[in-house]
Amino acid sequence: MLLGVIALAGCTVPEPSPSTTASATATATEEPFADAPELVPDGTADDNLPFFAEIVAQVWNGPDQASGRAYIDALTAAGFDKAAMEVTADESTVGNAAESIQFSVRWGDECLVGQVGPATGAPVSVVLPGLPDGGCMLGQTRPIDW
Repeated sequence: MLLGVIALAGCTVPEPSPSTTASATATATEEPFADAPELVPDGTADDNLPFFAEIVAQVWNGPDQASGRAYIDALTAAGFDKAAMEVTADESTVGNAAESIQFSVRWGDECLVGQVGPATGAPVSVVLPGLPDGGCMLGQTRPIDW
């Protein structure tokens, strides 16, 4: 009988000690987002591309991934200048959902440009040269009047 109890005792999983649990928790909560990108107000467009791309990815993974306004609102909330933004229409001229939506933020002489939609698959975020007229996109964009 004693042999059976010893055998069963050897099969139990030891509980983590309070010191192990506490140190693992402290380590996990000290710097949970140490490598998370941030807005660099005095930086270049390239410096801000990781943060821009992170915001774009967050919207893409949410319920409003086909809404240009959702990207503009999220970028504005993150600290980008709404007055420096452009966005294309969410729908075609005949009312169908757009195959892709583009949006941009002018940053000095360059532009942070994002593109999302069924035609692109995963979100695309790049830095491109700004246009001489001060904008970022060719063609017709929609007013950002909200």
